[in-house]
Amino acid sequence: MIVVIDGPAGSGKSSTARAVAGRLEIQFLDSGALYRVATLIYLKAEKNKELFFELLKENKISFHFQDGTFIVYLNDTNVSDEIRTMEVSEHVSEVAAMPEVRSYVNILMHKAVEKNVYVADGRDLGTAVFPDAALKFFMVADLETRAQRRLAELQAKGSTASLEEVMKNIAARDEIDSSRSADPLKQADDAIEIDTSALSFEEQVSIICDQIKPLIAS
Repeated sequence: MIVVIDGPAGSGKSSTARAVAGRLEIQFLDSGALYRVATLIYLKAEKNKELFFELLKENKISFHFQDGTFIVYLNDTNVSDEIRTMEVSEHVSEVAAMPEVRSYVNILMHKAVEKNVYVADGRDLGTAVFPDAALKFFMVADLETRAQRRLAELQAKGSTASLEEVMKNIAARDEIDSSRSADPLKQADDAIEIDTSALSFEEQVSIICDQIKPLIAS
């Protein structure tokens, strides 16, 4: 069974999905992290698309969820921290808009959820990747709130980025994600919208857990 949480950058979907998985003792799938690994490969290819697509086929991306952490590997090397840099953030929407990349990542995700119960977060999971998901949520929040959350994450990793820089980055990603031709960011008709702007983290986690528990119990 798969439960999906979609939403724009910084809406809190990844941290919420991770907490939901831990509380309910189910698996967590971070689709954004997979696109970030692909972006890392793109940067290593010096943004040469022809070389990038070759490397995407040749390199191995793997992942697992352990002790509340989604760990991603590129050729068996842990790149979980490397994919969270501002450089990767500045290019991830560009890479994620490529149909070849979306197809590649979608195959990875579908293989992962063949067994067990998963909660996954992303931007188009409920509309394009898992349209038959057991439950769909769409998390939103105002731009400044989202930027402050992302800035806190970056500062915890030693980044010196400013709030203005992060706000510009997120706004640009919103535009790219919403206007791309391949599976644009949008709310599924049957998704439950959760505005996290005024919610505490505990509140948003509880709202989603309360919806999922009856499905797991049945």
